[in-house]
Amino acid sequence: MTLPKLSNAQMAWRAAQDITDGAYVNLGIGLPEQIAKFQLEGRHITYHTENGILGFGPAPEKGREDWDLINAGKKAVTLKPGAALFHHADSFAMVRGGHLDLAVLGAYQIAQTGDLANWRVGSKGVPAVGGAMDLVHGAKRVAVITDHVTKDDKPKLVEKCTFPLTGVGCISRIYTSLAVVDIEDGRFVLKEKVPSLTFDQLQSLTGAKLHTTGNVTDLIAPELDQ
Repeated sequence: MTLPKLSNAQMAWRAAQDITDGAYVNLGIGLPEQIAKFQLEGRHITYHTENGILGFGPAPEKGREDWDLINAGKKAVTLKPGAALFHHADSFAMVRGGHLDLAVLGAYQIAQTGDLANWRVGSKGVPAVGGAMDLVHGAKRVAVITDHVTKDDKPKLVEKCTFPLTGVGCISRIYTSLAVVDIEDGRFVLKEKVPSLTFDQLQSLTGAKLHTTGNVTDLIAPELDQ
């Protein structure tokens, strides 16, 4: 089945709409990093990275990178006026001290109870959790951005995670390529879905029961370059 799904850029655009003015935000490596490209005009958002920057700006033009200025994903960044640089131990103290309003991370699996698995698939590969375990418990709110299903069409939204956990009961909202889903009282609550999929079709691609608590809004994003 060819899914009428949002692109990565469109998912990032949708997640950006919910970041409030004045927020201090950490964006996970990979897809979550794209959210910063779609910051709404007029909103002041301060981005934090675990390796020790508060207030970094967009990526520099190609060829003008300063490789002494990188984020946790080793990508070149710029600095906004008033940005601060500090030891990574101080950076983690900010995380653990509850000073971040939001963290947005990627995921392998998300359970209906809000559990997150995003650092290792079974026993394969080298363990590399990075700062995710600190972020899921230190940030005031934690969201996920991810494809709704894996490359072989298995659900990422499940009753119970089967991969090693990053955190327990830590996720409140999920932005997927097909839907926006909140976690409320240990349930997946559907808020938005792409209009070309029926509820039953979306349910068939989800590994736990989807609930509704009102009208489900159409998930529509503008056409965007990747």
